[in-house]
Amino acid sequence: QVQLVESGGGLVQPGGSLRLSCAASGSIFSTDTMGWYRQAPGKRRELVAAILSGGSTNYADSVKGRFTISRNNAKNTVYLQMNSLKPEDTAVYYCNLEGRRFGAQVAYWGQGTQVTVSS
Repeated sequence: QVQLVESGGGLVQPGGSLRLSCAASGSIFSTDTMGWYRQAPGKRRELVAAILSGGSTNYADSVKGRFTISRNNAKNTVYLQMNSLKPEDTAVYYCNLEGRRFGAQVAYWGQGTQVTVSS
């Protein structure tokens, strides 16, 4: 089993910055992909950013140039640095880990952390 615990959410003014952290514990492998998703009220959950085991990254077009994902494999932690935040970034942000266990693809989720961008 894998447990994911997010932290770092909160209220910030437009143009501000926040840094989210996600600490993973349990059966973690360096080959796992870790990422961040978000879900705004009335909208579907969407991928924000992901980082593969080799360090390659993917970003949603809406956050490119503003958000940066990184990971520390020694600490089993993934980070999301969010700069130039906009009101439309307001959502619950979820940490995600995906990998293969016993030949099957699995996914784990954190409990979510609220990010509110408002003046």
